[in-house]
Amino acid sequence: MSPAEIGFLGIAVLMILLFLGVHVSFALIMVGFAGFALIGGLAPAIANMALVTFAKVNSYHFAVIPLFLLMSAFVANSGIGREAYDTARAWVGQARGGLAMATVGACGLFAACSGSSLAGAVAMGKVAYPEMKRFNYGSSLAIGCVAAGGTLGILIPPSLGFIIIGILTELSIGKLFMAGIIPGLLEMVFYMGTIYILCRLNPQLGPSAPKTTFRRKVGSLRLTWPVVLLFALIMGGIYGGVFTPTEAGGIGAFGALVIGLVRGQLSRSSLVDSLMETARLAAMIIILVVGAFIFNAFLAITRIPFVASEFIVELGLSKYIVLAIILFSYIILGMFFDIYAILILTIPIIFPTIVALGFNPIWYGVIMVRIIEIGLITPPFGINLFGLAGTVDIPVGTMYRGIIPFFIADILHVALLIAFPILSTFIPSLM
Repeated sequence: MSPAEIGFLGIAVLMILLFLGVHVSFALIMVGFAGFALIGGLAPAIANMALVTFAKVNSYHFAVIPLFLLMSAFVANSGIGREAYDTARAWVGQARGGLAMATVGACGLFAACSGSSLAGAVAMGKVAYPEMKRFNYGSSLAIGCVAAGGTLGILIPPSLGFIIIGILTELSIGKLFMAGIIPGLLEMVFYMGTIYILCRLNPQLGPSAPKTTFRRKVGSLRLTWPVVLLFALIMGGIYGGVFTPTEAGGIGAFGALVIGLVRGQLSRSSLVDSLMETARLAAMIIILVVGAFIFNAFLAITRIPFVASEFIVELGLSKYIVLAIILFSYIILGMFFDIYAILILTIPIIFPTIVALGFNPIWYGVIMVRIIEIGLITPPFGINLFGLAGTVDIPVGTMYRGIIPFFIADILHVALLIAFPILSTFIPSLM
């Protein structure tokens, strides 16, 4: 068989292994190693696996993964979810649908220091959902805003999704972070606008909560200003070139630890839990990325990514039609796999095509993260929805109905980002 035929066979075997339940990382390593051995020989395959594993894991830039994960764990275990919600509720809770809007705002604040969509959804599911039900909010709106708001975690920087994209494509992680700021804020605006429209059409969905005095509004800011200051320090330092994303991860982790300890929010047990959680997640993600690089080496010698990109370009289709097909595929994949697995599986094949079509790679990084997150909350499967269902006792059908208006808002948001790429590229262009 030719190298290309072995490559396509390897991709088919990879898909079969994944649907049989083999972990993504081990499937990538097995197929990548076996395919490389078939084409280049057993000894080169062993040498390639050893060299790739050591070179990538030993890289200074790789440290950004556990450092930001550690910051996220400290923040998640220090009660910031409750404080973010209390602050947002004090400012907008008295409006019609205000508690749902406060949930979105709290998800955005939580996202700025956690970088995880499921963590944000679960945190708000525990805090905001019971509060909205206490004020007789419609179940569909209450659960819909929590599930959708959680997706902010992977778009608003610092985002682990952007870190993985940067590592796999050698794009600037700092520029990817900056590219997510305006789209993330716009996503919050779209969600709040959706809540406003729904509550205008049906006021019973989101009754007004009791009014809050201005003094209490100002006082609520003391709950979240340390985290806002930490976020500003991290992003400002990266933007100004004061420190690298890896150094920013170290500063963020140390800052989150200090904030938690000074305010008495991190007990000894929660500190240990944070370290253990970081170790587990870091190990999982690092082995995924190592598997991706081993599989990438196999694809490189088959030349499949370059052949595929040349074939697509030669078809003469509009690049936006090709983009639409790719994005639709990402929504489908998002229903079955988590975002990190999708990025690692698809970037080696899709990214060369995007570059060949002439799209801005930084802009595409934002679009890719955004569209995959839509898949994670898209019925009938949506992985984030099932994760949230384990936190909130609510029928799955109600959850599906609740997410539909936000799904429409997501599609409109992505269309806006595609129509105006400058929304994603403006801040990075100033760096």
